Amino acid sequence: MTGEREAPPLRRRGERMRQAVLAATVDLLTSQGLAATTVAAVARAAGVHETSVYRRWKTRENLVFDALATHSDTALPDPDTGDVHMDLSLLFTALARYLATPVGAALLHLGTVRGENDLEEGRRSYWNARLERGEALVRRGIERGELPAGTDPHLLVEAITGPLLARVLLTGEPLEDTLVPRLVDLILDGARA
Repeated sequence: MTGEREAPPLRRRGERMRQAVLAATVDLLTSQGLAATTVAAVARAAGVHETSVYRRWKTRENLVFDALATHSDTALPDPDTGDVHMDLSLLFTALARYLATPVGAALLHLGTVRGENDLEEGRRSYWNARLERGEALVRRGIERGELPAGTDPHLLVEAITGPLLARVLLTGEPLEDTLVPRLVDLILDGARA
């Protein structure tokens, strides 16, 4: 024993507590990985009681996905330029850049961990909500007449997302700046054909 005592948790509540816990979760995910991001470690890093974290999020998985969702929602734009090509290019360029960050790497790691049933529902919910942002851009393009009425927004967004994830996860090739606009061109040309 070195004689050092851990400081007592701060008395944070409400939104201040939530923000401190979410920030600590993202910091731990990026610096130490998923395995080290326990509720106890997050509570210590945020300066709150562990029971406060469990009371609000119930499970570590709920906490992790809330932290990642909150972080990525602020990092990714919701463009509405009046041009579906520009909107999709802006969103997916931001996503490509986000995936290249430590937080994006942690998110991708979570997306590839299989066999942890506790993560499955959170993973599905997280990605469905993120893909819905792209689908909304496609629906606006359909409403403006830029895309045919029969265009499947979900499939179109998956067609853009798939190659980005393949580059990052499978090949490790760089996500050069011209990749996203070229992908958007390719997919939109196919949708209009």
